[in-house]
Amino acid sequence: MARYLCSIRTDDPASLVDGVKVPSGLPKPLREDEIDRLIAAITGDDSFARRDRALVEFLYATGARISEACGLSLGDLDMESSLVRLFGKGSKERIVPFGRGAHRALSDWLDAGGREMLVPGRWRTRDHADAVFLGVHGTRLTRQAAFAIVKKYAGLAGIKEHVSPHTLRHSCATHMLVHGADLRIVQELLGHASVSTTQVYTKVDDELLASVYRESHPRAVRK
Repeated sequence: MARYLCSIRTDDPASLVDGVKVPSGLPKPLREDEIDRLIAAITGDDSFARRDRALVEFLYATGARISEACGLSLGDLDMESSLVRLFGKGSKERIVPFGRGAHRALSDWLDAGGREMLVPGRWRTRDHADAVFLGVHGTRLTRQAAFAIVKKYAGLAGIKEHVSPHTLRHSCATHMLVHGADLRIVQELLGHASVSTTQVYTKVDDELLASVYRESHPRAVRK
């Protein structure tokens, strides 16, 4: 009996096999069609819808951190050139372009009266009067409120995965790499001090490429 008990393995052979490693701290990126669904879920033309649409379009277009978006001031936006000045970690400044979708959404929010309708100038606190994204109390939109906005429309779009503002930053970087953007350009866009930080996105890029291949190539899965 003692010999039998000693013969029983107490270790797990499966533990010797390396599992699939997922880069830590990175959310799963949305597919491009999910981004379209997320934005399409923001319906209506009231001031809240205009603000929320501008926020989501801006986050995906620029890859900005949510703290950078919430800290954005009117003077940081150059609407004529479609450029924005962002202040990242350590107050490091960078200039980032944004496309037509974000430009249109920002114009609807800023120029068409959406911002003024949400919080009239006389209600805004002096310290937050030039904030791009405002909350209902006339102060800058908080990170918590921005998280709630993104989560709300992800639910309305039928996206089951956890979606946060950082998901949009991650999706922006991943989609640019998929479409051929240089890693150094994406590094500058995201405000990473080291390219090694940006390189984690290439792992997800490879996984996404493999997933698309398996789903689209007629002989990817032999029957």
